[in-house]
Amino acid sequence: MATTETAPGQQLPQEREVLDWELFGTAARELAQTVVDDGFVPDIVIAVARGGLPPGGAIAYALGTKAVGTLNVEFYTGIDERLPDPVVLPPLLDTDAMHGLRALVVDDVADTGETLALVQRLMTLHCAEARTAVLYAKSRSIIEPDYVWRRTDRWITFPWSALPPVSPAGS
Repeated sequence: MATTETAPGQQLPQEREVLDWELFGTAARELAQTVVDDGFVPDIVIAVARGGLPPGGAIAYALGTKAVGTLNVEFYTGIDERLPDPVVLPPLLDTDAMHGLRALVVDDVADTGETLALVQRLMTLHCAEARTAVLYAKSRSIIEPDYVWRRTDRWITFPWSALPPVSPAGS
């Protein structure tokens, strides 16, 4: 169980799901295996930026899928802080080039599911088929992803977002 420091020397328990880099490698391979075992062969992997970039790339490699695209969506602005609705940000994906393709939309988590639902709707308009894959799904998600590695209702610490952004040296 992770802890949160509240005052010098005092810590309160805080339940979190913690994914480290090593377990992430295992998770990505296992999630890709689930896709393969289901018989789905995507022509393109669409990673939902930013959290879906690491799993999207890893799953694309595991599947042997060379075509990878990204769609930038902003929804969360902090821990449990979000915009009223997800917003697609530029640069935009060239959806005209996706006509007739089978797409696998990959994100790190289906928390509320609103981001994943938005991207799946967009891909369904342009692709022959769009399926979804996430490392984690939460019970409150409005969408049931096609492929899920684990289910949790805890806050998740991902290795790519566990630390604050870097600052210029000497600051």
